[in-house]
Amino acid sequence: MTLRKAIAPLRDILHRLATKHEHLIDKEYLFYYQDLYDHTERLLESIDLQREMIVGILEIYLSTINNRMNETMKVLTIFASLFIPLTFIVGVYGMNFNYMPELKWHYAYPAVLLLMVILAACMFYYFKRKKLI
Repeated sequence: MTLRKAIAPLRDILHRLATKHEHLIDKEYLFYYQDLYDHTERLLESIDLQREMIVGILEIYLSTINNRMNETMKVLTIFASLFIPLTFIVGVYGMNFNYMPELKWHYAYPAVLLLMVILAACMFYYFKRKKLI
């Protein structure tokens, strides 16, 4: 951008010299001033083109980063979805209540573990069927 700001006034000056004030310049040098004007015009066009290309490349890069972050968020969401029901079950059985009838049952611990495994497996199967994993 700084280069463009430096060249644009030069182009304007060369244009004025080559067209409006040509009587101040020798005829043999007038062609060179017009040539300089053409070069500065092409240089400005090239700078604009390069700037547009850089903006396009930056947009592609940011889009790629955004897609990667979306994939990461998807994986984290699936893991959280798998563990939230298990955390709820653990939270309920982690409360210190005196009367929880299933705590007195001999097979309560294996039954809760089996319930948690079945729940996680069902959710995993659901996510797999929906092609989220």
